[in-house]
Amino acid sequence: MYSEKKQALAAELSLKRPAVLAVSGAHNSGKTTLLEKLIPLLRARGLKVGVIKHDGHDFTPDVPGTDSFRLREAGAEGVAVFSGSRYLLTEEFRLNELAKYPTFTFVKGNIADKELITELFEKYKPSVVVNLAAQAGVRYSITNPDAYVESNLVGFFNILEACRHCESLEHLVYASSSSVYGSNKKVPYSTDDKVDNPVSLYAATKKSNELMAHAYSKLYNIPSTGLRFFTVYGPAGRPDMAYFGFTNKLVKGETIKIFNYGNCKRDFTYVDDIVEGVVRVMKKAPDKKNGEDGLPIPPYAVYNIGNQNPENLLDFVQILSEELVRAKVLPEDYDFEAHKELVPMQPGDVPVTYADTSALERDFGYKPSTSLRTGLRNFAEWYAEFYK
Repeated sequence: MYSEKKQALAAELSLKRPAVLAVSGAHNSGKTTLLEKLIPLLRARGLKVGVIKHDGHDFTPDVPGTDSFRLREAGAEGVAVFSGSRYLLTEEFRLNELAKYPTFTFVKGNIADKELITELFEKYKPSVVVNLAAQAGVRYSITNPDAYVESNLVGFFNILEACRHCESLEHLVYASSSSVYGSNKKVPYSTDDKVDNPVSLYAATKKSNELMAHAYSKLYNIPSTGLRFFTVYGPAGRPDMAYFGFTNKLVKGETIKIFNYGNCKRDFTYVDDIVEGVVRVMKKAPDKKNGEDGLPIPPYAVYNIGNQNPENLLDFVQILSEELVRAKVLPEDYDFEAHKELVPMQPGDVPVTYADTSALERDFGYKPSTSLRTGLRNFAEWYAEFYK
């Protein structure tokens, strides 16, 4: 049912039911660019806008630069993409799952919008804030640096400022990244290690978040905890992550590129383990206390959340391929060797990530434990169901 406002608008536009606008044209004729301009205008008139796109070929789902991503960024409530072999529904999947919880409220916005963030803090008066909003990804930061400055620096600053003025706040928890360790030679990575040499803009913004949070903890006595996540994977993850991107390419019969000729190791951490770590940490803020000089010691902490088990990329691809066949995403006779290409290291990459989680174990009695086989099996089964 329309709201009164939307009914009035519909009457003004002579719409008796939801309107359908069809846009067609040749490849690269500007259809998506037109919709990027049109969607905000329709939303400004109070309309909810969804987009259904047909793709004559196969497609890479919802990563930066794709049509589905661009249309969501323009303000579409949801985007559906259909081809002859598969379909994608963005956003509603996660929101429908979360809508089952009566205390869940969704607000669509940009953390770089300071007015919006201020309004949300004034309205809800949170006691615990968990900021997982960021522009993620190392390689994308090389080609689209502005997005990282806007979200990871300006946006995080807005969160800190809102926390500063929020009297009810007891704890700020925020996502950092294993990328802050840069090209450190010592492994496993410890939170006691120096992290002064980032090798990507993404890593630099995450290190900046830790420094900014420390400053606000010192200046305004705000308890804050940063969590350095190590290569998070699992169902409903980011399509630009290796395991997801590899799967999409293999399904399309394309070749996957394995960097550093396969001589990379990653401490893959299953999403459920990350969530459990976040939940435990948010319940226990760093203590507020004074030092020997009588001045407040910043109530600030940083922890690694990783699986403490670096996996070689070639082994990772082997396990992924076996689980995709098991889940019937790929046929049993799929020729994986013909679809692998070993390539050099890419700018911003590091040869190994490896988490020392001893501090997390000491303070919270917890460490991630999901095996790569179990995690990729869960992903493959989800993928088979979601993209069937």
